[in-house]
Formats: sequence, structure tokens, C-alpha cells
Amino acid sequence: MTPDTLAALAFDLDGTLLDSAPDIAAALNAALTAAGLPPADIDQVRAWIGDGPDRLIERALAAIGHEPAAPRVAALRAGFDAATLAAPLRLGRVYDGIEPLLQRLAPRWPLVVVTNKPSHLARAVLDAAGLLTPFAAVFGADRPAWRKPAPAMLHAAARQLGVAAPALLMIGDSAPDLQAARAAGSPMLLAGWGYGDGSRLAPAADAYAERPEAVGRLLGAA
Repeated sequence: MTPDTLAALAFDLDGTLLDSAPDIAAALNAALTAAGLPPADIDQVRAWIGDGPDRLIERALAAIGHEPAAPRVAALRAGFDAATLAAPLRLGRVYDGIEPLLQRLAPRWPLVVVTNKPSHLARAVLDAAGLLTPFAAVFGADRPAWRKPAPAMLHAAARQLGVAAPALLMIGDSAPDLQAARAAGSPMLLAGWGYGDGSRLAPAADAYAERPEAVGRLLGAA
């Protein structure tokens, strides 16, 4: 992978652009406590992030010994979504270095977000963070079949942008990001600052960046 082989860049959201774990934990706990269930610890929540809100809720239920039955997950999901939309980014933050990185990359390549968050929640969080403008599109897992590690959202992004999947670089912090890139035939740049196990996953990626500033250097846009 070299910068001149790339036609577009796809960013994961949680753990890549944003340290959103505090807000995700707050939304999850609002839903849990409203249902009379105990809240989750933020460190637990951070480890559960990456596979979308339904899997987050299923993991939270399993952790307190409750069966993650579909009706219960759906009810908690409604509470989670409402809490997220009410306070999309009240406790979290944009990672240091992300805003200048996007400013350097946007003139060279079209940028998209590819996230396991549903698109309406992703847009709300990006808007609250002031990060919607640099992105040409936001692809969220609005259907279970679209959820990473499936390649569906990367394929959709490539089609919408009119680029080949091998020219669409995925930038993310987690195993689902890496697996989706591999399934799509796209190169992968692993973000070492997020919630995933960067040091373990790095050998399987095409490139690794410990900090956002290193992404610019790797792509010749420092």
C-alpha cells in the first residue's frame, strides 16, 4: 500500500475518530437503569465497543447473568438510542490530532465514515463533534448484514465514490475493521490509539499508526 494507489479513505468512528466510550457507557447505563438493571462499568463498556449497539447490549446483559432475548435487547436499544440522541458527545472527545489530520487528508482524497453504529446515531455524534463536514458520506450498520466484519459497507462506499475496493483504505482500531477490509479486498491501516488490541492486530494490517499524526506521515500528508 502506497499513497498513490489510494483513491479514498474510510474511517471507523468509535475508538478511531472519537473517544466516545464515556457517552456510550452513559447511554447504555441510562437504558439499563430505566429497565431496573445494574449499570455497567466504563472499562467493561470500552471492551465491548466495536460491534454495534445490539451486541453491546447483549454483552451487558450477559455480564449480569441475563439472557439477551430479542425483545429485551430491542427495548434496551430504544432507550440507548434515545439517550444517545439526547447527548451525542457530552462526555467524550475527538482524539487529539484527528481534526488537523482530516484537514490535511480531505483535499487529497474523499473521506467516508464506516461504522457499526447505525447511521442516524453516527451522524448525530459526528455533528456534535463538529466532524461531519470533512466526510462525503456516513455508512452505518442499519441492517445486521451490514455490520463489520462483513464487507457490505466498504463495498457500498466504494460504489458511491466510484472507486475500486483495493483503492479504498480502511482506517480503524479493531478486529472487525481489519476483517471487513480483508473481506472487501481493501487495504487496512490500524489505529493504535483506539479500543482494539493494536499491538496484537498490527502484523495483520497493511500499516500501523500509534497516533493520528502518524497517519498523515504514512500517507504523505504530514
